[in-house]
Amino acid sequence: MTSFRRPPATEGQFHSRRAEFSRAALLVLAIAGLLVSAILAIMAGQNPISPSTVLSAIFQFDGSRDHLVVTLLRLPRIAAAMIAGAGLAVSGAIMQAVTRNPLASPGLLGINAGAAFAVVASLTLFGASVGNAQVWYAFAGAALAATCVFFIGSVGRIGATPLVMVLAGAVVATFLTSLTTAILIFDQTTLDAVRLWTVGSLSGRTMEQVLAVAPYTLAGLAGSLMLARHLTTLSLGTDVATALGQNAAFWRGLSVVIVILLSGSAVALVGPVGFVGLVVPHIIRLTISVDYRWIIPFSAVIGAFMVVVADLAGRIILANQSFPVGVTMALIGAPFFLWLARYRTGADKS
Repeated sequence: MTSFRRPPATEGQFHSRRAEFSRAALLVLAIAGLLVSAILAIMAGQNPISPSTVLSAIFQFDGSRDHLVVTLLRLPRIAAAMIAGAGLAVSGAIMQAVTRNPLASPGLLGINAGAAFAVVASLTLFGASVGNAQVWYAFAGAALAATCVFFIGSVGRIGATPLVMVLAGAVVATFLTSLTTAILIFDQTTLDAVRLWTVGSLSGRTMEQVLAVAPYTLAGLAGSLMLARHLTTLSLGTDVATALGQNAAFWRGLSVVIVILLSGSAVALVGPVGFVGLVVPHIIRLTISVDYRWIIPFSAVIGAFMVVVADLAGRIILANQSFPVGVTMALIGAPFFLWLARYRTGADKS
């Protein structure tokens, strides 16, 4: 009797295509959710604005009071949240792949602290304002911190293991944060200028500042998407990557450059917001896929969504008063970090 059952390979390809289609549809829904949350965040405030007014202010600006509030105050704030959230989440995903460390993020490995130190130092020494000049200082600080962490982590017989990298990052981050605090203690003018920014704040962002940073973030996101397939291979380990013919050192170095580009621009714009790069990639891996061709775009969208919602939640809790988004993210991320550390410890013991 002739069997009409599909060969196993064909069935596997069918299920694979169906899974890819499901992920693509979910990504579209996530983008739609991000846009909806952005519009809701722009609407919220001491004087709520209707959705139609928000859309007309963006696409048919007429100079009215509500349109000015949207374009000069609320839209730049939300755009900054989206850029910073996407950049930090994707940079965290890349670092976790490169180091094979689930606890890696720009904050835990000192890159955010390095960028923040450079920006504060530039304000004290040169009076640089947020914009192109400050972005370059943030990049330099992030590069310095990354170099120090990888150098310290590579010294010794055991090399750059995940635990050593975290410890090196903690040392570098603590040292640079102490230097930043010392500068602010002795420079009241700089302290007044960056008091909220140092804990991660969206207050006072302008469209000029957003447009100054956006090209660097977009370039980093584009580079990370092109790098996604190699990141999946790197996440399997150096031995596997080498066996598959990949130049692990080259792609790891290129990954660090992209991380510096993304995290440096995010810190320059909104300050050192923590936990985004740690929490978001884990949510994606646990719920969507372990393939970085999906982790990267999902991290960008969910990271942007998380920072927008965190900022909106902070404003709602304090009755539309300015509340640092970095504090809100810490309230969300700290419990997740503790759960993750406990979960990983339990998994390693088993």
